[in-house]
Amino acid sequence: MSSSATMSTGTDYSDSPLLWKYPLHNLNMQDGSGSINVGVLGATGTVGQRFITLLADHPWFVLHALGASPRSAGKTYSAAVNWKQANHIPAVARDLIVKECIPEHFKDCAVVFSGLDADVAGEIEEAFRAADLAVFSNAKNYRRDPLVPLIVPYVNPSHLSILPQQQLSHSPPLTKGFIVTNANCSTTGCVIPLSALEKAFGPIESLLVTTMQAISGAGYPGVPALDIMDNVIPFISGEEEKMEWEMLKILGGISKADDGSRAFDMHATHPLRVSASCNRVPVIDGHTECVSIRFAQRPPPSPQQVREALVGFTCEAQTLGCPSAPRHVVSVHEEPDRPQPRLDRYYQNGAGVSVGRIRQCQVLDIKFVVLSNNVSIGAATSSIVNAELAILKGVIQC
Repeated sequence: MSSSATMSTGTDYSDSPLLWKYPLHNLNMQDGSGSINVGVLGATGTVGQRFITLLADHPWFVLHALGASPRSAGKTYSAAVNWKQANHIPAVARDLIVKECIPEHFKDCAVVFSGLDADVAGEIEEAFRAADLAVFSNAKNYRRDPLVPLIVPYVNPSHLSILPQQQLSHSPPLTKGFIVTNANCSTTGCVIPLSALEKAFGPIESLLVTTMQAISGAGYPGVPALDIMDNVIPFISGEEEKMEWEMLKILGGISKADDGSRAFDMHATHPLRVSASCNRVPVIDGHTECVSIRFAQRPPPSPQQVREALVGFTCEAQTLGCPSAPRHVVSVHEEPDRPQPRLDRYYQNGAGVSVGRIRQCQVLDIKFVVLSNNVSIGAATSSIVNAELAILKGVIQC
């Protein structure tokens, strides 16, 4: 890797009453003495397992409660889970007793991470929010909710400013509970370099993206072997629609009405057209995406200017000191055949993205390849960094 870069954070919404409602936490994060109890819902699933792997050695968070289906409740985690990670089950989780996903079992948790499947996530996550618990969800159920932020932590942490309005919409108003979602795994990898380029060169007006998505993105047991081996499946249900819609919410800002209410503007100031084509390929982890973009700026930036912009950006998660943020959010490759899933998906523990083949596009302006680890930054890592940001901004009272 010849150079690295990170993303900028965009518009500052620091006037939000919630972001500064509480002083920054008084826990000593530097020496690890600040311990914050966290829980994981859907702990036996693929994303839940990744949450546990990442949280096992976290300097702030302590695994306190694990939730799964009623058939797993009452068992030790090691007995309940069909462990599919490359490492062993962390010792801190092995003997924890799995609970049903009921708020009373998680009442001592400052943060609850949800790796639940979408078919059950909606009702359960709502129950946890109503119980005044802070939920950071990987599920799709609330991504389109007009009061729920859809946050890629290196791109739009400013969207946390919608949370006071979300809390006030409940009767009685919530004081601690809320839902924050992270994006679809394919959206996340693409939107990080896009955000950096918009900050450097202004709005992107057109985007074509073709994905080659790993089988782990389908969960376990996922795609049958006879369907995916020696094959490419050019259809992932709902995936293209998710990408095309989610990018607008993430890359857009937040508008403020005369009455003080806020709303996501869906990139309306500079309309963005997105066309996505999504494919499943026989790779275990790591989504590869071929991206072509057209800028509103004329003349557009050159490939070298794009490289320099990626190299020059840093994000708020880094400057605030989120422990799960990578040193380099975007790693830029100069080699003509990189990035590749097998070689690059675990760089920095999968917490950043890799970009390569930055070159002129003969139809639009610039094209490049981006690789992201779909179960790390595309799933569990995003939720964890979102929670770290919420703590450092005083959104969560510890």
